Amino acid sequence: MNEKTPQSKVALITGANKGIGRATGELLAAQGATVLVGARDPRRGEETAAAVRAAGGDAHAVVLDVTDPATVRAAADWIGDRFGRLDVLVNNAGITGSGQAAPQDALDRVPSAVDVERVRAVFDTNVFGVITVTNAMIPLLRRSAAARIVNLSTHAASLALTATVDGPLADLPSAAYSPSKTALNALTLQYANELRPENILVNAVAPGYVDTDINGHTGFLTPAEGAAVVVRLATLGDDGPTGGFLSADGPVPW
Repeated sequence: MNEKTPQSKVALITGANKGIGRATGELLAAQGATVLVGARDPRRGEETAAAVRAAGGDAHAVVLDVTDPATVRAAADWIGDRFGRLDVLVNNAGITGSGQAAPQDALDRVPSAVDVERVRAVFDTNVFGVITVTNAMIPLLRRSAAARIVNLSTHAASLALTATVDGPLADLPSAAYSPSKTALNALTLQYANELRPENILVNAVAPGYVDTDINGHTGFLTPAEGAAVVVRLATLGDDGPTGGFLSADGPVPW
């Protein structure tokens, strides 16, 4: 059953109980969307949803661990039963494999010394988790008149920037996090190509250096500032781009 009018978007955000994910939910709710707060911890998810409702928005907590297919399937079933469709999917959940650490202190900095299990864990969340969630939600997205998928990437995923000798990323090597986001960019293109005929727009976004747990709170942008471009891509018109790697300043080199 569909409890919302066609004009009210239903948006699922993974990892939405903090940081850019939470800020994205708050901004979408302020625009009138029904926000589904995907979170591994039900208590933290409900706290976030309650805060959005207290601010006048419409939000519901959804238990969702992107590395646990059972929770993903259960979330898709619940969304289908409750709303009948999904208009926006923001694949925000991600890990660095280094905990709360500044990039220069990341544990995957030296490729020749990296723990391969750390790399596997990062790819499990940042790449395989996105596939798991996206594939579970595509049947619901196909019921939307104008579905949008936004994958959270990073400037550090850019092969062009990474390959630039003495460039901005030359002194920030990464054997797990950055390659996982490069793979996510490639995956974004594959989904965009498949879903383009169905008017489902799929883009990767680099929100900038945002102050979050993932970088040990060393970023200089607020979560709301980073989330602004995410929301813009989540609410694109039919003439919007698909298969893009974009930031607030425009396209990012692949």
